[in-house]
Amino acid sequence: MSQPEPAPSKDAPDRRMEILRQAAQVFRQKGYHGAGMREIAAGIGVAPGALYYYFKSKDDLLYACQDLSLSRLIEVGEQLLAGTGPADERLRVLMRAHLDLTLDELGGSAAHVEFHALPEDRLREVVKKRDRYEGLIRGLIQAGIDSGRFRPVDAKLAALALLGALNWTVVWWRPDGPWSAHDVVDGFADLYLLGLRNGRIEATPEGRTP
Repeated sequence: MSQPEPAPSKDAPDRRMEILRQAAQVFRQKGYHGAGMREIAAGIGVAPGALYYYFKSKDDLLYACQDLSLSRLIEVGEQLLAGTGPADERLRVLMRAHLDLTLDELGGSAAHVEFHALPEDRLREVVKKRDRYEGLIRGLIQAGIDSGRFRPVDAKLAALALLGALNWTVVWWRPDGPWSAHDVVDGFADLYLLGLRNGRIEATPEGRTP
């Protein structure tokens, strides 16, 4: 019989990430409400009680999946918004970071569409971060409009359309499916950026602007 793990040590961050990856996989397979702590524990070969050294509840796991991804994406988004270079290429980098994290690192976690299941206090924190991240995407789109790189569109509407497409991939994408996470982001970026691009900006032979 598996024994509970000792209190978290210096390896705790690695163990927490392992648990989050497994939780994300179970959330994807069964949905948040259908997932159980026993299934998550079994996936990494520990007793259910061992999970409680790291996460107090399934709500904590859902919150941690959201908080981890949003914190990292906000960091990347802030760097890109403050950076230089064509806005379309900066936006492509952010799209890649978004899908690398949500599809590869967290296994296509349904946490990204089921976050409303969080308790009210945790939900407010997550919504605040999601709004901040949306603002960064909107800022990159607006930068492209201001520079003439993108057509004059409603930046908020364009940001919401992009987020909807990116976040919904966790519903239909499968790790063993025909497309890798990189295939998805490259396909999405080509279609989305082509739609935003100002027709007066000449594309390269590869389909990307210089």
